[in-house]
Amino acid sequence: MAAKISTRAILSIGIAMALAPIAQAADWYEALSDIKASADFYLRYEGASQDNALSDANALTLRTFAGIESGEYNGFSFKVEMEDSRIVLGQGDYTVGPTGYNVGEYSVIADPETTELDQAYIQYRSDNIKIKAGRQVIALDTHRFIGSVAWRQDRQTFDGISVNYKVSDNINAFYAYVNQRNRIFAEAADFDSKDHFLNVSYSNNIGKLTAYAYLLEIDNDTDNALDTYGIRYAGSYSTDSAKWLYTAEVAKQSSENATNDFDANYLLLEAGAVVSGVTAKLGYEVLGSDNGNYGFATPLATLHKFNGWSDQFLGTPAQGLKDLSATISAKFAGGKWTAIYHQFDADEASLAIDDLGSEINLLYTTKVAERFNLGVKYANYSADDFSVDTDRVWVWVSTKF
Repeated sequence: MAAKISTRAILSIGIAMALAPIAQAADWYEALSDIKASADFYLRYEGASQDNALSDANALTLRTFAGIESGEYNGFSFKVEMEDSRIVLGQGDYTVGPTGYNVGEYSVIADPETTELDQAYIQYRSDNIKIKAGRQVIALDTHRFIGSVAWRQDRQTFDGISVNYKVSDNINAFYAYVNQRNRIFAEAADFDSKDHFLNVSYSNNIGKLTAYAYLLEIDNDTDNALDTYGIRYAGSYSTDSAKWLYTAEVAKQSSENATNDFDANYLLLEAGAVVSGVTAKLGYEVLGSDNGNYGFATPLATLHKFNGWSDQFLGTPAQGLKDLSATISAKFAGGKWTAIYHQFDADEASLAIDDLGSEINLLYTTKVAERFNLGVKYANYSADDFSVDTDRVWVWVSTKF
């Protein structure tokens, strides 16, 4: 015998069905009403002087980020952020080659004037997974292979989809497919691409082991694959007297084009210690060469962070690069000081290219009134068989809301 449904039950079901869209709308309204606005201002002077025919460069630029980020609805949210970079007080005597700005007149300072969409993505998040679809910042590990290049006023972003999956408390996996690289030269050097980023890590109390594969290809109907596979271990260990730091990383790269195939290796070894608030490190990095015809490449890295701040090695020489460095940093006079020395050599020397010069880097950063970050930075590159003597200086102030 079929069960009878009472009029009251039918009425209750009908009311629930009628109210469901209203409840969902209320949830959406709550998520939208929880929108957070943010703003970031970064004013910087950069000066560059090179021992060549180019005039000294001077740039005073202001970068502004302005964005909104919604609350979550069933794990979904969105973020939209605009970016603007402007020359201030007419201090724009510098060259930005890819954009055609003052080509061949001044030393290069890679900060074009631009207003563009910096980020715009939809995100889904649950307990162990985060998915982003749209324009986004992707920065992996130390930025050595995939970075945001946030040092420049127009930072690097990517169009695509990324998935970050927390397998367990110790294991994390990241994958991204990128179909456009938004580089640091406004839209003048953006590329359609077919890139795959895969990064899997295991962490414990003394370090982090990471394996990665970065498979890069510009989507321009030519053969240009650049595939890099590597493994990295970095961590620290504390004793009564010091905190010991250590890093080891190796990678192998293959580069293919219509006429040639190249292979090159990568090596990084770092060791250091923190004693009484002073950090000292020694580093040895090798971007290898394929018989002097090709140098190991990291085109999507935050390159300014590595191999000297004067930016001599944004492209690795065909002879490769060995970088022996010493770093010391400490808190002093209300801020943090850092000094770095680099000695550069070719990995596979030729008759003309062997000693690639040396560089000194100095940095001081501090906070003022807890809201403003101040910094002064200097790079001095002494050339030998490669490039020319170069001095660069930066002074900046930034704040965010």
